[in-house]
Amino acid sequence: MLLAGDIGGTKTLLGLFDPVAARPHPIAVRGFTTLDFDDLTTLISAFLEDDATKGAPIESACFGVAGPVIGDVAELTNVPWLVDAQRVATKFKLRHVSLLNDLQAMAYSVSVLRDAEVHVLQQGRTADGNRALIAAGTGLGEALLHHVDGRFRASPSEGGHADFAARTERDVVLLRDLIERYGRAQVEHVVSGPGLANVHRVAHRVPCVASINPEDPDAPRAISAAALDRRCDGCVEALEMFVEAYGADAGNLALRTVATGGVFIGGGIAPKILPALTDGRFMRAFRDKAPLEALLEAIPVKVILNAEAGLLGAAVYAAAAG
Repeated sequence: MLLAGDIGGTKTLLGLFDPVAARPHPIAVRGFTTLDFDDLTTLISAFLEDDATKGAPIESACFGVAGPVIGDVAELTNVPWLVDAQRVATKFKLRHVSLLNDLQAMAYSVSVLRDAEVHVLQQGRTADGNRALIAAGTGLGEALLHHVDGRFRASPSEGGHADFAARTERDVVLLRDLIERYGRAQVEHVVSGPGLANVHRVAHRVPCVASINPEDPDAPRAISAAALDRRCDGCVEALEMFVEAYGADAGNLALRTVATGGVFIGGGIAPKILPALTDGRFMRAFRDKAPLEALLEAIPVKVILNAEAGLLGAAVYAAAAG
């Protein structure tokens, strides 16, 4: 048996898997609110108290964590945790524990996803080559799948913290607001749940008809709902700006990685706003990269619909690592 985890800034998934095939089979999966626990070991202990997991013969584990991994230690970006692989291994008597950046872990799920677990935004032309993953949620994550000797090897990125690039006049207004608010405008300040709230502030030149307070933790969901229902023009504009920025950064990632094998859109936001991603704005921004439009038109682009892709990827990695 192996233990896998997807440790996010808001939600954590832990799963017990049987590594019987290329796609490990889940035995038990449970979700937790990350900040309900002081650290990862406490959270794992709670998971292993379940009847379905108690006494399971776990040999190894892999955890995808929302933050940079240096050696066998990770300091999470949006959670006050320090995750130490050796400490987890010692605490639970595990032979091997791997730590990966959360997007790096999710990237390992790409090769085992079923057709029903993705939505195609652009068919492109299937080709060998690198793949790339971008995922907006509490933050913005990115990863690269290097295509080497017929196999894919994932590498992490902190590209979500790169500078936000304005493309339009209304983006320039947003950029100025972000610089004034944060001192530096990061892509994550736009393409993420909190980023949508930032865009909402700029998009509303009159009070929000849906009466949404961008400071409310539930604001991103409320903004998306009001925009998709077309109840507020400002919310509609905010979601349009968000989608275009998301598509543009996905296109930038495709160029930086030469992702001829495909770009995958992960994270919790994309499946929830699928109608907005399929109205053409996302892909127009993705392809609008003269003089390389032809390259981008050939790249398959797919939205990951499996909400547990990060957990699955961690399990895939743990199974391969033995």
